[in-house]
Amino acid sequence: MAESREAVNIREVMNIKEASEYLGVSPDTLYKYVYEEKIPAFKLGNRWKFKKSKLDQWMEDKSSTREERGKKKPKPAQSVVAGR
Repeated sequence: MAESREAVNIREVMNIKEASEYLGVSPDTLYKYVYEEKIPAFKLGNRWKFKKSKLDQWMEDKSSTREERGKKKPKPAQSVVAGR
């Protein structure tokens, strides 16, 4: 099975621009997530860097959390008492 050209160009350590493209968010949004400590990142010198494997795990964790929330049992319907 051949990898796509795009998949081959994804590096293990990415800068803000590369990571924002990989995640499909704007660089501004990614900076916001970094400063709110919502996404795994580290500084190398004065530049933020992102490990692809950490981003993949973060997305998997977020996806699993979202799926579990969607599986919650619905609340039982409240019975309506006639005349109220």
